[in-house]
Formats: sequence, structure tokens, C-alpha cells
Amino acid sequence: MELTPKEIVKYLDDFIIGQKEAKKAIAIALRNRYRRLRLDDDMRDEVLPKNILMIGPTGVGKTEIARRMAKMFGLPFVKVEATKYTEVGFVGRDVESMVRDLVHDSIKIVRAEHEEENKSKIEDYVLDEITKKLLPNLPKGATEEKQADHAKTFAKLREIVKSGEKDDSTIEIDYEPRTSIEIVADNDSMPPEFGKLQDTFSKILGSNKKIKKEVTIKEAKKYFEGEATEKLLDMEAVKEEALKRAESGGIIFIDEMDKVAISEKSSGRNDPSKEGVQRDLLPIVEGSSINTKYGIISTDHILFIAAGAFHMTKPSDLIAELQGRFPLRVELDSLTEEDLFKILTTTKNSLIKQYIALLKVEEVELEFPENSIRLMSKYASMANEKTENIGARRLHTVIEKVIEDISFEAEEHKGQKVVVEEKLINEKLEDVVDSEDVTRYIL
Repeated sequence: MELTPKEIVKYLDDFIIGQKEAKKAIAIALRNRYRRLRLDDDMRDEVLPKNILMIGPTGVGKTEIARRMAKMFGLPFVKVEATKYTEVGFVGRDVESMVRDLVHDSIKIVRAEHEEENKSKIEDYVLDEITKKLLPNLPKGATEEKQADHAKTFAKLREIVKSGEKDDSTIEIDYEPRTSIEIVADNDSMPPEFGKLQDTFSKILGSNKKIKKEVTIKEAKKYFEGEATEKLLDMEAVKEEALKRAESGGIIFIDEMDKVAISEKSSGRNDPSKEGVQRDLLPIVEGSSINTKYGIISTDHILFIAAGAFHMTKPSDLIAELQGRFPLRVELDSLTEEDLFKILTTTKNSLIKQYIALLKVEEVELEFPENSIRLMSKYASMANEKTENIGARRLHTVIEKVIEDISFEAEEHKGQKVVVEEKLINEKLEDVVDSEDVTRYIL
């Protein structure tokens, strides 16, 4: 994490338009994590993350800012919705499961890194196992000449398997089926106590016996990749590294935080579960130890980013203790017509670029002149003003509506250049946007 806050913001500018204050707050928060890791042990433990509360309408970039940052630095990241949780004693997901989800994401990241480091060993294992299935072993006592011929044949066949020429051929492998209880137990969101239930069932049912199963070589490659990973990777080292990374670099993004706030005027005033969710969140955000299937994780240094529109409620409607745990607050702006235009034209892998690439697969050259893009941005902005403001998400609906016929009849335009003119955009959107009721249901 050698990037400075200014460099981090510059990176985010490639993907998110505007929202300077939010980008700045996230950049500083992440840079502080880098700074903390370089402090003395005594001081390091005292430096706690400054959790952030992001306030703004949907579709303006709240989630995208946090997600891009986590992806950029390879940090464990999970996005959860506050409304999906219930307080202890109610049926539903408990808030601790978000921490278990974070550990699961960390395990995936670290495991992928270890697999990449051992890529050649895993590939060798897979090719050797499949080639052994295709070429019977020599009987004991075979002559040196036969052994040499066998080795040459094995090497040639191994190269053929590697090339993928025989991917559609079938071979028989020893397959170990998994019970339903094992599959459920592998869900990292399940509490660790579920593992004990798995052990109990295993003792009752006995260990699984391998069965013969005929599969294609392509399927066998995936099976043996999993087997190789289990045999060649040091999973204890993976777990240990993943827990450390989740503790020191993990980010939990809690969306719809405003939905569990209770205002004096709110109809949810009589809903004790909302305040209960807040109180259950409090110890996790403050810092506590959570038991997961991979071990105990401390949440002291996990960065929590909460977000919400706060139309019907205010941040002050959250319980005071929880408010205090989100000291940094940034308000995100609604997107203007110009912002929507920039999102379509200047962001990396913008929607315009995506649609051009998708139609190129059908050998159709799609072109969006600047005036057409500005017109679509205008219609998207008008739709946001007339109905619920869903920010940049409105662009997906607008563009899809404009090019639906071109996309549907793509084979008829094969080898042609299709220009999306203003006339087509007006035909598709003018009547829709003029009527608020129609806009609500179509756009």
C-alpha cells in the first residue's frame, strides 16, 4: 500500500465521477492502515481505525468507492445490508455472520495467492494423475527398454492432455461424494458450532467411501486441481495469514444503515428489532472477538464503512453509542446531467464501452456520437428527477431501452456499422420520460 492519498484518489477518478470528499476520506483511512503497520507494537495496538459513515442517495458511488479500494489493495472486503440482520432471539442472520463472511473472503484471497505460487506444481499433479488413468502401469519386472518406451509414451500423452486435445474424452476416477451435512457445514457464514454437528453425523454415518465415476478429462482436471490444492497447499498457513489479513486490513461495508435507524416520526418506532440490530452491531464495531470456523478473529482493527440515504431518518437517529463509532461522516452529492455524461464517456470500462464490446461479438460496430450520449444523460437525469433518484443506475435502463432492438436483431446488422442517432433516442425515450407514471414502470 505504497500509494499516497492523492494517488489513491487519482486511481478512484478512473471509476467514479465526483464525490471528492468521500474519496478523500477513504484514501486517508486506507493510508492510515499502512502507517499503523509501521508503528512500534505498543503504539500500533492503540491506533484504531476511524470508521466512516457515508450519506447520500443510491447510485452515486458509495459502494463502488469502497469496493474499488479493497480490490486495488487485495484487501478482504464484504458488503452487507443492515436490513438483512435481526437481533439475537429473532429468526434471521446474526450480525456476527458479517465477520465470518469477511474471513471467508480473506481465505479466498490468500488461497488464490498460494495457488498462484504453486501453479506449476498443481498443474504437474493434475497432468500426471490424468495421464496415469489413460496409460496403464507396466507390470513389475519390465525390462529397461520397455520402461524407457513407457516413459516416452507417458511424456507424449501428458503433452496431449495438457494441450486440451482430449478434453472431451472420458476417464474413470475415484470420486468421493459429499453428504448434504458436509456441504452445509462448508458455508462459512454458519456458526462454528455447526462443525460439531458435522462431526457427530460423520461418526454416525461413517466416513465416505470413494466410488468410481466416469467424467470427461476437462471435468477431471477441475477435480484433480481441487485434490492437488488440498495436498500441496499448507492450509494452516493459509488460514493463519487470512485471519491476520482480515484483522489488520479487512473492510466491512454496511449498506442501508438508515433503515435500522428509528426516528420520532418513524413507523418503525415500535419495532424493537431495529434498535436490537444496532445494539448487536455495537460490540463488533467497538472491537470484540468472533469465533469462526478458521479460528478466533478480533474486530478491533477492521474498518467499518456504513452508508445510507437517510431520507426518512437522520444519522442522529442511530443510538448514541453507535454514532460515536463512526466519527468520520461524508455526504455524497446527487449526480447531475454532466456527471452522468462523464460516467458514460470518461470512466474506465464505461457502459458505452461495454455495449460496444458486447455488440462487437456479433460483428456489429456500434457507435455513440457525443450528442447522442449527452441526450441519453439528459433523459436519465430527467427520469431521476421525476421518479425515485437511483443515480447512475438509471443509465443502465436508459441505454438498454435505446438499443434493445439493435441488440435483439444483431444478426441482421452483422458486418455493419450502426450509429445510435438522436432520432432513435427520442423515439425510444421521449414519450416514456414525459409521463411520470410510465417513467416509473419502464425506466
